[in-house]
Amino acid sequence: MIEINIDKLIENSQQLKVLYVEDNADAREMTVMILEDFFSNIVVAVDGEDGYNKFKEDDFDIIITDINMPKLNGIEMIKKIRKLNNNIPILILSAHNEDEFFIEGIKLGIDGYILKPIDVDQLTIMINKVVDKYTYKKESEKNLHSLKNYQKALDLSSIVSKTDKKGIITYVNDAFCTISGYTKEELVGKNHNIVRHPDNPKDIFKDMWETIKDKKQVWKGLVRNRTKNGKSYYVDSIVIPILDLNGNILEYISLRNDITNIMNPTNQLRDAIKNSQDNILIYLKLDRFDELEEFYDNNTLETIQTEATKYLRNYFSKIYDFDILFQLENGEYALIVKKSQYLQNERDFIKNLKKSQETIKEDEIDISDIKYNISVLISLAYEQDKILESAKLGMKKLLKNKQNFIISNNLATIVQEQATQNMKTINMIKDAIKTSKIVSYFQPIIDNKTQKIVKYESLVRLIDKDDKVLSPYFFLETAKKSDQYSQITNIVLEQSFNMLRNCETEISINLSALDVEQTSTRNKVFEILKEHKEYAHRVVFELLEDENVKDIEVVKEFISTIKSYGAQIAIDDFGAGYSNFERLINYQPDILKIDGSLIKNIETNSYSLSIVKSIVTFAKEQNLKTVAEFIENENIFKIIKDLDVDFSQGYYFGKPEALN
Repeated sequence: MIEINIDKLIENSQQLKVLYVEDNADAREMTVMILEDFFSNIVVAVDGEDGYNKFKEDDFDIIITDINMPKLNGIEMIKKIRKLNNNIPILILSAHNEDEFFIEGIKLGIDGYILKPIDVDQLTIMINKVVDKYTYKKESEKNLHSLKNYQKALDLSSIVSKTDKKGIITYVNDAFCTISGYTKEELVGKNHNIVRHPDNPKDIFKDMWETIKDKKQVWKGLVRNRTKNGKSYYVDSIVIPILDLNGNILEYISLRNDITNIMNPTNQLRDAIKNSQDNILIYLKLDRFDELEEFYDNNTLETIQTEATKYLRNYFSKIYDFDILFQLENGEYALIVKKSQYLQNERDFIKNLKKSQETIKEDEIDISDIKYNISVLISLAYEQDKILESAKLGMKKLLKNKQNFIISNNLATIVQEQATQNMKTINMIKDAIKTSKIVSYFQPIIDNKTQKIVKYESLVRLIDKDDKVLSPYFFLETAKKSDQYSQITNIVLEQSFNMLRNCETEISINLSALDVEQTSTRNKVFEILKEHKEYAHRVVFELLEDENVKDIEVVKEFISTIKSYGAQIAIDDFGAGYSNFERLINYQPDILKIDGSLIKNIETNSYSLSIVKSIVTFAKEQNLKTVAEFIENENIFKIIKDLDVDFSQGYYFGKPEALN
């Protein structure tokens, strides 16, 4: 189930102007009432012709339309609108399961198809998808525009460099050359490793690349560099991914300030904690500070932080006796008060701190023409072991859960215990690999017409030291964080191809985006296909639905290569989760495996039944085969068979098991 922040969704959707087209007055009135929960600006059209005319006369951000209407039906209207605007998001609402319209809508690039009566949860998911698309586009336009306006000012005030998508320097300003001691000619064409000090923690750059490349977000941090003659210097760095309107990375811009002569406040904070055993650590962060970078230039950000420091120091000094308000990175602050002085009554202390938090929220900082609300998140820690680490982890938890107050005692210990458990799992995986206890189980897939086994799906299992068979749930996610994951994939590939030699059926093998994007795994697949050319036509690679595909071009090239050997492609879990029609275009699959959540509910859920019908109709139209998973009983099988699904898989026909 997709988790949606409803408050954030409504906040963003209020900015969108909606054209709603519906000829039925009763349906129109009812649907407008629902849509008003999300949108404040709704223009209503009473038929397709009216909708088209209103679209020509005004600017809209989204279209929501019925299909069956007089004068001009919904599909005809969409075709005419697409000639004027090929990118506007469109949602179709319909009281009927019209397969031909569903397929036509796919071809026209609609963003969603929702059956009436409207399922509010499904409508919310569709609106969230459209709002995300709209917000991302606007943010990209704004970022590109802002960067052009600020480029000259930043070039004069900061140490600036640009790199291409691979991290190769393409531009440095004079300030970069001055502080590093290198000439522009010596820097351009090189990696930033030329100036990085070898003592930097590796996690810094791992985090940076995950943030700017994978998440496409701004990264900020402290980096230790060294000059051409080997002298160290420290810079406060901001790395910004520059995106085009489609969200693709064009290049990276790095902005730095020399802070070599400034004593590190975090080190001061660590020393203060280390030198006393009577500490309450109040760890603060300006709420939504990361978003400020999207609205203000660096000078304004620095001014906001400076004024916030003055305000917070003044406010808390009236309540607590403390020496320093530590101004840390990323809008974070910390102060230490004595436990013996303030924690005689723990409940009252926490209550008063929360009250202070509410009071601060009502105040503002005036900066020229800007009024900034001083709202803070608070992570409170007062156990003596690792209170700073616990407070920081508490702050991360607040940000993740979108909360504003947490008592962080023992979080560092809890995380350490989790890390210990992860290490145990890693060791279990290592032992299993060494002792050949990573094994493939095979679940039969049935031809629905003959009810005979025509395929097997290869499913990985781990047999622990007590001979207990563990499903991937107990080890695979942990394996993905280590180098054992690729070894597991290689083992599954070898065992699956061995099975091909001992049977006449097809074998399906699961691959994730992580598998496909890893060079060594791709090469392993190509190698084993080349080695077993005679079996390649009986191999189906099931590509798991994954929102974290980093490079779709790599995936497309991989698919093209394996198809050249005669292997087939299936999209797993199709119809829910991350499924989208763009994925169909990119993957060009041979088989659609219908998501199990739709199949499990198909006896009682008409919406699931309708979706499966539409998928099957679409698949037949495109000459794709379909597989239904989670066939648990005879009744489900009968429904699936009547829908003309090609194959079935589930416990009704057989559990995964080791085959000789």
